[in-house]
Amino acid sequence: MTRIHNKFEELKEKGKAALVTYLTAGDPSLEATPDIIYKLEESGADIIELGVPFSDPMADGPTIQLASERALKNGTTVKGVLDIVSKIRKHSEIPIISFGYYNPFLSYGLRRFSEDARNAGVDGVLVVDLPPEEADEFKIHTDKAGLDLVFLLAPTSTSERIRLVSERASGFIYLVSVTGVTGERPAMDYSLESLVREIKNHTRLPVGIGFGVSTPDQAARIANFADAVIVGSALIRIIEKYGNNGKELFKEISGFISGLSKACYRDS
Repeated sequence: MTRIHNKFEELKEKGKAALVTYLTAGDPSLEATPDIIYKLEESGADIIELGVPFSDPMADGPTIQLASERALKNGTTVKGVLDIVSKIRKHSEIPIISFGYYNPFLSYGLRRFSEDARNAGVDGVLVVDLPPEEADEFKIHTDKAGLDLVFLLAPTSTSERIRLVSERASGFIYLVSVTGVTGERPAMDYSLESLVREIKNHTRLPVGIGFGVSTPDQAARIANFADAVIVGSALIRIIEKYGNNGKELFKEISGFISGLSKACYRDS
């Protein structure tokens, strides 16, 4: 069993949805990324999505696009991201998902990446632009390496698509809350509850909801029907604002993440 599976089992016993936080490796710097992850864990994050920066992040809104630009300017590479994970593993067992676009993984080599990711301590991979129909080659290598391969579903997903993703995914299923790109939103579509129920008719995997979550109220409402609350752009905005000002950055991260984590405990 992977760290991801074990974490969901642990949280189920506590009556809590997982708080999954996304950040781009190398933003604001390669050196700062491990310390940010330690602070996220300390503040209540349960799983980390560690973004591999890409020059054309088409599924992301301006906030994460700019984070990728900053990370690339800082010289962040796939190997650099894996080095970060290796460093984190000396101090933390928090589940880490390598999150990115197919091109960097393909360029690195799918087999080589899967093996190196396992050795570094990565637990899973989510490739935004890799649909399950085209994932056979990568899945062969991730399965052999013992990595979970997470797939996306959307509010527009058909029953056939839900069935396919349920059959092929491992770790958990990422349900995108809206059609469109990543980014904070003032209101969430809470009618996703019926879709989560439909997904769970096809799989025993946890279902997480992301794209747009930015407040404790949103997190609390989602936590009552989903297994994970996924937050990205709102955290990236804090990193963008405070950059390498570690004291202020960690203070803001602590308050923000603590509030979200507490909100992930379900109503009794």
